[in-house]
Amino acid sequence: MTATASARVAAATARPAPRPPSDRLRAWATRAPLLPALVFMIVVTQLPFVATVVISFFDWNALYPKDRHFTGIDNYRQVLTDPDLRHSVWTTVLLTVTVVLVSLVLGLVVALLLNRKFRGRGVVRTLMIAPFLIVPVAAALLWKHVLYNPEYGLLNGLLHYVGGPQPDWISNNPLLAVEAALVWQWTPFMMLILLAGLQSRDQQQLEAARVDGASDWQIFRYLTLPHLRRYLELGGLLGSIYIVQNFDAVFTITSGGLGTANLPYTVYQSFYQAHENGLASAAGVVVVIGSIIIATFALRVVSSLFREEVSRA
Repeated sequence: MTATASARVAAATARPAPRPPSDRLRAWATRAPLLPALVFMIVVTQLPFVATVVISFFDWNALYPKDRHFTGIDNYRQVLTDPDLRHSVWTTVLLTVTVVLVSLVLGLVVALLLNRKFRGRGVVRTLMIAPFLIVPVAAALLWKHVLYNPEYGLLNGLLHYVGGPQPDWISNNPLLAVEAALVWQWTPFMMLILLAGLQSRDQQQLEAARVDGASDWQIFRYLTLPHLRRYLELGGLLGSIYIVQNFDAVFTITSGGLGTANLPYTVYQSFYQAHENGLASAAGVVVVIGSIIIATFALRVVSSLFREEVSRA
């Protein structure tokens, strides 16, 4: 073996030189300001979740605190097999899918309109964002009393003006009433995401397509829609994370009655009304697991969007 080869082998097998103490101290000094926030986050979020997981394995009624015992996965089995709980799971899925899909379609339409140049476009954009900025409980109260009320609500007022019927909107269509309120609130969120996607299109590619004689529909079908695919996925995933956990609209508009109780409301009902701590904890863990699964896909979509922007730059 030559001296050069021996030197290469020795360099490859040699351990990296330890960093001097000054570098380690500088690294810890850089991280030190973040430690209180990290400790606070762990105490506030992770420890309660661990406690919830532990309680979910117990048969624990708050009215009989001494009569609690370990039941294994019985609470989770009840969440998945009890007819009422299964119905709440199905209601959660139906509510989430309907609100997300309708919000995405309406958000896309509004984004396409607001992407055009016209006088007062900035004011219109600000007004369109307003529903998303309203406190969820206030928005639900607005829909329940200002729009849906059968006696003095705006919808029945308009129908009375044209000689139409006077339906009780919440009693006749309870789930649809909740979905409409959530769609109104989440359409601006979808519009913002899709509007950002529209403004990130390659303008030279669009101009070339117009020069070649492509119609507006062809540009939308073959250029705009494929470009917006990632943004549509991101909006759908982020919306699903929040709507799966929605409690305000169901509690305020229908109080969970008339078949509108979703899983978060069932957790509230089991914990605060039935005082079943173990069962409520198991249902809450199921909600968290579902949210984590959706959030994982959302993070992958966000990272892919960042990679595309970096490669484009």
